[in-house]
Amino acid sequence: MLAPSILVVTLLSGQALAATYSVVDTYQGSNFFDNFVFETFDDPTHGRVNYVDMSTAQSKGYATVSGNNFTLRADHTTVLGTGGRGRDSFRIQSKKSYDHHVSVYNVAHMPHGCGTWPAIWEKGDPWPTKGEVDILEGVNDVAPNQSTLHTSPDCTMPSSRTESGTPTSNDCNTAANSNSGCGVKHNDANSYGPDFNSNGGGWLAMERTSSFIRIWFWQRDDANVPTDVKNGSGSINTDDWHTPDAYFPNTSCDIASHFSDNNIVINLTFCGDWAGSAYGSSGCPGSCVDFVNNNPSAFLNAHFTFIWIKVYT
Repeated sequence: MLAPSILVVTLLSGQALAATYSVVDTYQGSNFFDNFVFETFDDPTHGRVNYVDMSTAQSKGYATVSGNNFTLRADHTTVLGTGGRGRDSFRIQSKKSYDHHVSVYNVAHMPHGCGTWPAIWEKGDPWPTKGEVDILEGVNDVAPNQSTLHTSPDCTMPSSRTESGTPTSNDCNTAANSNSGCGVKHNDANSYGPDFNSNGGGWLAMERTSSFIRIWFWQRDDANVPTDVKNGSGSINTDDWHTPDAYFPNTSCDIASHFSDNNIVINLTFCGDWAGSAYGSSGCPGSCVDFVNNNPSAFLNAHFTFIWIKVYT
């Protein structure tokens, strides 16, 4: 059942138009430390990365606060040997989980560089039974952003739907396509990597109901960014937002049974299943693991800076 604050009108096409949502959580500045867990397990995507705990991240300057901004970064000073898990980095997960909701991410800077694989995503437990939504993801500075669903079987997307992006696959079942899921490439080069950063970042938003999942991006200087998004308003109206960059309707996917409460995850890995396999074709030098091991200064810009994250229900 949808939260009482959400009004939904379902159309015959299967698309639904959600009206107003109210803010329930704001993550900003030092309260990230109170509301997220720093995860330290081995990277499930086989990256050349060592995820560190909160105390290490704070003491080594990998997780810092400046004013209201919260920054997460990787180590950019250490030459690595061939042993160990890899370059120090971060993977944080929100303590709170959400079912039907809108999450808005005001991002000033994202990690970039050869070998990098940054992501902002939401996932359920157990995975993939409870679903995964990748909101911001890509590798090796290859723009634009790609937004993706990963699910258990029997979830597919129509080839033609109301979105501005370009589908890369329409089968969301992780087992059907080596965990590629059903992705959509955004149409704006400023949605990812160095161009995202040189333009001052921007806003990303994800809306999930039982009828659809929608994802948007607005660059920092976009004259058409909705006022409620730009201001981080206490209430938002997604009806007033432009056509989503990525739209995943329930036409051939029962979203209610493929997704449950999801936690927010923010992480940066290196090489691994995607960034490693795409490294050479991305125009990056040598081998991915050698580059990550031996070029710490290349990761000076491998950091996220969040102005805020807000969740609405």
